[in-house]
Amino acid sequence: MVTYCWGTSSPGSESIDQLESEKKSNEEPAVEINSSKGTSSDESHSFTTTASVEDDKPKSWFDRIPKRWQIVALCFFAFLLCNMDRVNMSIAILPMASEFHWNSTTVGLVQSSFFWGYLLTQIAGGVWADSIGGKKVLGFGVIWWSVATVLTPLAAKLGLPVLFAVRACMGIGEGVAMPAMNNLLSRWIPVTERSRSLALVYSGMYLGSVTGLAFSPALIHKYNWPSVFFTFGSLGAVWFTFWQKNAYSSPAEDITLSEEEKNYILGDSAQEKVAIGEIPWGQLLSEPSVWALIVCHFCHNWGTFILLTWMPTYYNQVLGFNLMESGMFSVLPWLTMALSSNLGGWIADNLVKRGVSVTLVRKVMQSIGFLGPAFFLTQLSHIRSPSGAVLCMMASQGLDAFSQSGLYSNHQDIGPRYAGVLLGLSNTAGVLAGVIGTAATGYILQHGTWDDVFKVAVALYLVGTVVWNLFSTGERVID
Repeated sequence: MVTYCWGTSSPGSESIDQLESEKKSNEEPAVEINSSKGTSSDESHSFTTTASVEDDKPKSWFDRIPKRWQIVALCFFAFLLCNMDRVNMSIAILPMASEFHWNSTTVGLVQSSFFWGYLLTQIAGGVWADSIGGKKVLGFGVIWWSVATVLTPLAAKLGLPVLFAVRACMGIGEGVAMPAMNNLLSRWIPVTERSRSLALVYSGMYLGSVTGLAFSPALIHKYNWPSVFFTFGSLGAVWFTFWQKNAYSSPAEDITLSEEEKNYILGDSAQEKVAIGEIPWGQLLSEPSVWALIVCHFCHNWGTFILLTWMPTYYNQVLGFNLMESGMFSVLPWLTMALSSNLGGWIADNLVKRGVSVTLVRKVMQSIGFLGPAFFLTQLSHIRSPSGAVLCMMASQGLDAFSQSGLYSNHQDIGPRYAGVLLGLSNTAGVLAGVIGTAATGYILQHGTWDDVFKVAVALYLVGTVVWNLFSTGERVID
């Protein structure tokens, strides 16, 4: 609609000007023309043009978040679900074992069957993500493990072989999550925000464990044990809906991304935003920094998996806590890790922004992640009070979480194009450390003491510290 307000002009001039204005309005339909009433020295019109905003829709709070941090947030929730679906078995296994008359050996096989699939897809998930994009791979992983979670009660009723297969399938889905996430963040996150983004995503895992351990007993008590798998597994479909709508494998694929944010992300020279073809295995495995990742991931996960797997048993056998207390206090180190990982990420990114070399930042943060737990584990044998032991364990795991800004950020530093493959390689070693370390701990406890268990972990932390500081780098070494 065009509104005309006239100054002092003749009737003839009014008719001509009106026709000209109508012609202009027809030629530019998306522009609204308004005039302000008044007079001027040359008796001309005063026009103000504004772009129409009738078609603009108000943005939701989520859309106002920078797109790269939307990707981080969605990865955070994927990892929250990842550990919720993983730890629910550790609670549900108790009523399941009672119902199906499983002995301790069978319980151990059910728990470990997850890792059979988890080991298979670490490297494969990295290759897949680096080749076709992290969005498809992570989306596949969440749906795959969510379906396996929902099918777990049915599989248990059909027999152990079916249950083993379903749990292994769940491991296959979760096995691709870390490599796919690493691939996504290597393409979306600049180096000055890398530590914070990874810390936030990994804190989703820690909080997922807290959530799973907190809600599983209540669900089992009220609705029986199958409800845990049905409830947690169904959440994957909700996440997938948001993922398909909002996620892209790289900034180049996102047509909704603003030019300002795209330039900020793609302007980082340490990033490569395109998918890869052939994997240069020879070059990858010939780099000392890659082997530093593999060896140190093994050393790190040995201690971490032992503490997180055997912690309730330690609380019960050594500190005298009952089952409920052991479960409650087992949550505290997870909470500590969630907080300290984000603190470490903030510190690391600020150091990089201030000009400290990435290499130095990664070495300092990972040294804290190794030496901190090593120190506090050596103190456990001298502490007699339960509260002191719990605080010591919290401090150990809290400092361990600084590894998110060291070891776990380094894959994207040395080879951003192959970040998924590199994470798959090193995490395979990490999973092996968890499997071997968990079994070895049981053997050690049959023939020794908890002090012997902690000594092995401390020794590996020290080996990791030496290897990391000698061979790691924060520079890009693989093109």
